[in-house]
Amino acid sequence: MRAIHNGEVVAESDETIVVEGNHYFPPSSIRREAFTPTDHSTHCPWKGDAAYYTVTAAGVSAENAAWYYPEPKDKAAQIKDYVAFYGSKVDVTE
Repeated sequence: MRAIHNGEVVAESDETIVVEGNHYFPPSSIRREAFTPTDHSTHCPWKGDAAYYTVTAAGVSAENAAWYYPEPKDKAAQIKDYVAFYGSKVDVTE
C-alpha cells in the first residue's frame, strides 16, 4: 500500500493493518519529514484518543490529514502509533 499526497509517496508498506476500512501504516513506513504533529484530537470509544498530523509534500500541506493512536485501548493495541489517512486528503492505493 502507498499513501500519496501531491504526487509524492509519504508512506509505503506491505504490512498495513486494516481497521474499519482504513489502512494503518507502520510507523517505520512513513516519511517522517512529511509529517507535522497538530493539536487536533478525536476520541473513538473502542480505540481511544487519536492524535493528528498535517502532511506536506512538494510544498502543499493537508492539515490533519493523518491520525494515529499513541496510547490505544487494549482492543486496538495492534495499531499503536500506526498512521492512517483521510482519503479525501491523501490517496491510499495498492
